[in-house]
Amino acid sequence: MKAKFTGHDTFPLRYGWLYKAVNHLNSGGKLQTSKEEETQQAIIKLGVGKNMVNAIRYWAESADLLSSKRSQSNIDYFTSENGDYLFNADTGRDPYLEQIGSVWLVHFWLNFNFQHLSAYRYFFNYSHVQHFEKSKLLSDCSSDAKKLVTNDIGNESTLKKDIDCFLNTYSKKFKSDAVKKKLTIDEEHFTSPLTELNLVTDNGGGFYVSDLAERPEIPIEVFIYGLIKFAQVETKDSKINSIDFDSLLTKPCSPGRIFRLSESGLGQKLDEAQEYSKDEVSWIDSLGLRQVKINDEYLSNPLAVLNKFYGATS
Repeated sequence: MKAKFTGHDTFPLRYGWLYKAVNHLNSGGKLQTSKEEETQQAIIKLGVGKNMVNAIRYWAESADLLSSKRSQSNIDYFTSENGDYLFNADTGRDPYLEQIGSVWLVHFWLNFNFQHLSAYRYFFNYSHVQHFEKSKLLSDCSSDAKKLVTNDIGNESTLKKDIDCFLNTYSKKFKSDAVKKKLTIDEEHFTSPLTELNLVTDNGGGFYVSDLAERPEIPIEVFIYGLIKFAQVETKDSKINSIDFDSLLTKPCSPGRIFRLSESGLGQKLDEAQEYSKDEVSWIDSLGLRQVKINDEYLSNPLAVLNKFYGATS
């Protein structure tokens, strides 16, 4: 794994950015900023400054909505299967993120990554804290990242900016009652869609809360999709399509980790998944053995369950 604590130019993800990235590319636009002419075209078409072009590209690429191909000294970007699946203006299932399940899906895509470590991926996949100070998260991330990555993590200032960006992406800024009364514009328009998930709460004074919980609000189809994607990695070298409960709860990139599920919450989700899938996903909890099994057809086609969520047949 390599450290990647830069690229967003400190801009949190914003509403509309992922849609803009996918459809700008699909209409023949470019997102790289190495060529002045292409940069100016992107600035005009996207309606943002140069630094925001970089940020839009960063978040779309981090959410696995883009693929890239290097040619000589240039990098060309293309929309990925995920990008077109959700955000394509003509065929996307939910290009404007109108359903909360789509926001959970973007959250999963951002954090289901075994190649690059960012502050948010560190928090959701490796951190064990539920109540924390920002300074403590910075210290933990700096210490653990040195053991997790193969390259230099950079200086503390770079890491601090990435942690600030993570917290601004996932938590609504704390406002005192007095400040709330003075607000005259709808600032929520400028917040990240990921704040809707309530995974991280800003309690003010640099203190944050992110409890492990049952999370009944996560659509079962999105949970099963995450379960299948993780199981594909875990079982790729095995002929047995089963995975143990503790791996689903605690391993990096597992649904338990990424969705911040408690032990009881994961059990409830697995019960719901078994009923929903008519035992295509099944699990046992007997005599200390907790195993989850996914039948071959389900395991080979994770998008099929998402299609059901979006009411699609293909």
